[in-house]
Amino acid sequence: MDWLRIGAFALLILYHVGMVFTTWPYHVKTAEPIEWLAMVMKLTNPWRLTLLFVVSGYASRALFTRSAGLGGFVANRTLRLLIPLGFGMAVMVPPQTWVELTSQHGFDRGFPYFWLHDYFTFRMIDGVPMPSWNHLWFVAYLWIYTLGLALLVAIPGAGAAQRLFDRLFAGWRVVVLPTSYLLLTQMVIFHRWSDTHDVIRDGVAHLAYFPAFLFGFGLARSRVVMDAIVHRFGWGVAGAVLGYVVGVGVELTYPGNQMPPASIVQVMLVADYVQCWGAIIALIGIAERYWNRDHRWRATLTEAVFPFYIVHQTVIVVTEYWIAPLRLSRGAEALVLVAATVAGCWAFYLIGRRIGWLRPLIGLRRRVRPRQARSGALSSATGLSEGQADEPGATAPLPVRPSSERSAGGAHDAGRQDSQHLRRLRPADGA
Repeated sequence: MDWLRIGAFALLILYHVGMVFTTWPYHVKTAEPIEWLAMVMKLTNPWRLTLLFVVSGYASRALFTRSAGLGGFVANRTLRLLIPLGFGMAVMVPPQTWVELTSQHGFDRGFPYFWLHDYFTFRMIDGVPMPSWNHLWFVAYLWIYTLGLALLVAIPGAGAAQRLFDRLFAGWRVVVLPTSYLLLTQMVIFHRWSDTHDVIRDGVAHLAYFPAFLFGFGLARSRVVMDAIVHRFGWGVAGAVLGYVVGVGVELTYPGNQMPPASIVQVMLVADYVQCWGAIIALIGIAERYWNRDHRWRATLTEAVFPFYIVHQTVIVVTEYWIAPLRLSRGAEALVLVAATVAGCWAFYLIGRRIGWLRPLIGLRRRVRPRQARSGALSSATGLSEGQADEPGATAPLPVRPSSERSAGGAHDAGRQDSQHLRRLRPADGA
């Protein structure tokens, strides 16, 4: 699952680059947004965040397995998530907020003045909250879900819960039951139009993301459910394609600011959730069948994902602010923005990992002396190397089966500002 996690975060970074060029609200915008880009963004919009929580839950199982008990697991995750969250809110997010105020709200103070006098005042400036966690909302939610997971794990009968998971999601049910749950909780009982990224007022989103996180945790130790996904990932591909086609069809039928009838909106939302879980099943199945292999870059990329996530949006926003006055062509502007983002993320990671005191701030574990026999045993048991096992999203593979058996078995923006699912219908769950 490491490759899937790496790919999911890479898509997230490209998605936020795309946000600069869409007509959807974002911290900084190009001079001439592209109307049709919404259809491209919709390729990943319905499922990208739910997938990240599934993968994070999967990773948490490996980290829990090698922790010193439940208390050690919670303490480790608290340090590894809240320290980068605090650093990000204090240092990484303020440039984004300042650019937004300057470019969209007529704010005329320089950044140093803003950071020292305005950002930490716990108030709104022209509707923009101070301070904010912007794209880092995902880290905050992940920590809260970790606490919820710990409470569930503390209840006696964890083994029975895993067996129930295996039975509940075996076979076709791994496709149908989660899709039905999403439709029931997000459309029938409640009506989820957008995520607020406000922990208290984001209850319907929690009903989607926390179960996704728990699903990943259970999947990490369920051979039978993983086999069901691998065997049926074609169903997921079909659902994802069907959902996407329906959504784009509505957009083409009601272009611009035309508002579809309520019944058509409901059809589009059904298509969204079918696409959401279908894409997740498809990607997990493909990753397990075709990407479940090592490579010399895997450990480095796995470690780099969290630092990339922390810094990428700041690089995007600040770079666009700098190059916007140049009035480049759309193609040149996009190329500069992608190149600067990739370079900035790598520089942030490569420099930060060499500075001992900076490592915890950017989501890396402190450098410690190599552990002896116990470390080797743990690494062998989890399938993770010493250098990567403690990373926030490092994942351990499920037990490997003989090749014959494998063949037989299956074969962080503020809610008011991140993307909209379709501009006039539903804000997207930004990340």
